[in-house]
Amino acid sequence: MRDRIHPSWENIIKNSTEAPYFDALTVFVEEEYKSMSCYPESDAIFAAFDLCPLNEVKVVLLGQDPYHGPGQAQGLSFSVPEGVKHPPSLVNIFKEIES
Repeated sequence: MRDRIHPSWENIIKNSTEAPYFDALTVFVEEEYKSMSCYPESDAIFAAFDLCPLNEVKVVLLGQDPYHGPGQAQGLSFSVPEGVKHPPSLVNIFKEIES
């Protein structure tokens, strides 16, 4: 999972990724993906840290629950792939941005 993190984040999260528990967490996540349906797809884990270099981050939105339907989660909070119906939480965010 470490290879999916943009280098600009290294100093910020290195205490976590180099901690002893991170390897155990990686193994746990890999096993969960093998044994059940998990979202986003495994290649999108840490997509936010790969697609959004730290110096380009302006705002971070945190949510209560991740998207859990097939084809919805893509590793970015409040984001769905193009062509996928917007979940209610995303519709509400767009309404707030417009107001």
